[in-house]
Amino acid sequence: MHDRTDAAPSDPSAPWEHHHRFDTGNAAAERGTRQVLVITLLMMAAEIVAGLVYGSMALLADGIHMSSHALAIGLSALAYASARRLADDPRYAFGTWKIEVLAGYTSAVLLVVVAILMAVGSIERLLSPEPIRYIEAMVVAGIGLVVNLVCALILGGAHGHEHGHGHAHGHGHPHGHEHGHGHDHAHPHDSDHPDHAAAPPADLNLRSAYVHVLTDAATSVLALVALAAGWLWGWSWLDPVLGLVGALVVLHWSRGLLGDSSRVLLDREMDHPVVDEIRAAIAAHGRDGATRLTDLHVWRIGRASHACTLVLVTDDARLTPAQVRAWLAAHEEIVHVTIEIHLRPAP
Repeated sequence: MHDRTDAAPSDPSAPWEHHHRFDTGNAAAERGTRQVLVITLLMMAAEIVAGLVYGSMALLADGIHMSSHALAIGLSALAYASARRLADDPRYAFGTWKIEVLAGYTSAVLLVVVAILMAVGSIERLLSPEPIRYIEAMVVAGIGLVVNLVCALILGGAHGHEHGHGHAHGHGHPHGHEHGHGHDHAHPHDSDHPDHAAAPPADLNLRSAYVHVLTDAATSVLALVALAAGWLWGWSWLDPVLGLVGALVVLHWSRGLLGDSSRVLLDREMDHPVVDEIRAAIAAHGRDGATRLTDLHVWRIGRASHACTLVLVTDDARLTPAQVRAWLAAHEEIVHVTIEIHLRPAP
């Protein structure tokens, strides 16, 4: 049985020196998260102090929730900086994009913790009501809502300017044996392929910061509603009840972020549409079963970039990895391909 393993070097002028270019980094998002971090820290301190002084559980919960945002948004900013700083480190074989994804996953976990704390605090306040200074608390909650909306606009602007930035990683591969090894690279899409509805949002790290800001805005609105109802109609019980509602909202939004980020970190990509596209391309060019795909692995290495390894068994002695690569050329989201070909022995 004749075996061939190959992929094309990205630079023909340097056949054994090739470069990985994956869509990592988001300069606009990094600037935005830093700005939002400063604003969040200032408002966090104001809401926690006001909640304690004025006796509002909804306001105090909002402040505690915002403290988690300060940590999460700071983590997002740190992830961008770390991914950028380590982009040229050759030890990261497939780039540093997953540093950003890991930050998004950690932020989602923090959201779950905050939701639990909000629920516990609200239940305690239901069981042991305390007097609330409504006017003062509503003023601070209104300021908090304005701050959250400003932060949302900043991060929303960063999302609007989101672009993939590739980072080159050079790795030398001396030609010391009879089988050539290289890596094929295409230009990744700047955003998710329009046909790939199953793909997660392009920047999970930015999404995590955005979700934190939105959930904080939602809890600010709930706090205002509860305080207004208590001030106008004496419904003091509504304050902790809406604290529980806020906890459920936070849990709901964290669930999607946890699912998308964990799917990337665990390389659960074999249900992505690009997998079926690879199988279809091999089947369409395989000469009526003369070439069969026997093993395929696909995983994400950038916001819209995938790597794959595939093993083919064929009766065609002339089939080369370059031909197989040409079959897959239409799928630009595949930026790293390793192809192994096994020739069936004659009967």
